[in-house]
Amino acid sequence: MLKKAPRIHVAADFIVGGDVVLPEGPARHVARVLRLGEGAPLCLFDGSGREASAVLVEAGRKRVVARIQSVATGQGESPLTVHLGQAISKGDRMDYAIQKAVELGVAAITPLYTEHGDVRLRGEREAKKLAHWRAVAISACEQCGRARVPPVHLPMALADWLAERDEALRLVLHPATDSQPQAQALVEREAVPASVALVIGPEGGLAEAEVEAARARGFAPLSLGPRILRTETAPVVALSLLQHRFGDL
Repeated sequence: MLKKAPRIHVAADFIVGGDVVLPEGPARHVARVLRLGEGAPLCLFDGSGREASAVLVEAGRKRVVARIQSVATGQGESPLTVHLGQAISKGDRMDYAIQKAVELGVAAITPLYTEHGDVRLRGEREAKKLAHWRAVAISACEQCGRARVPPVHLPMALADWLAERDEALRLVLHPATDSQPQAQALVEREAVPASVALVIGPEGGLAEAEVEAARARGFAPLSLGPRILRTETAPVVALSLLQHRFGDL
């Protein structure tokens, strides 16, 4: 069985016959981690939806160059547009949530500050964390075959994020709710929503006032069953259900 060419994200214009000099990070990965040499095939994607088949024409320690052979539109995008509002969590949990959300076709992610959330980022720390999360999203796209990198937006307060929402279908995960009518309405909905907003609370859950604020903005409270899921597990389950019902799973 033929081995697939490594997929590498490069924010560049792809022109058939043209050369692309890989940035330092991708170049190091190709030359030193994968140990690829001249003539090795690559699949490049620009993060905006375009993919290119390429071949290495230079693979030195200081410079790696790929030559574009063909260009096409990526095929890995879901027909369902979901904006995930994910409460910020500590350690690897946020990385996991972002990684899996990207693999499951999410269109955009906004990290959220919530009442019960215990992470507060400011200034340089926030900028570094945002850059890290965006790198996680890129890595997930490289792995799962997406050519469009979903934006990870600047963290914001839940109330501000709610105020901006106008998606056709809006859901707030809230385990302590009698949400069976809303859940049933979701299952029985026939038309595919043009867009979806999904908000996931922190480890300690959303405060009642936050749930009510979401309701006031048209969000339907939704439970995922009798077991309380961790904050990084909830988006995996919710997005899987949405993609199965309305998307491409």
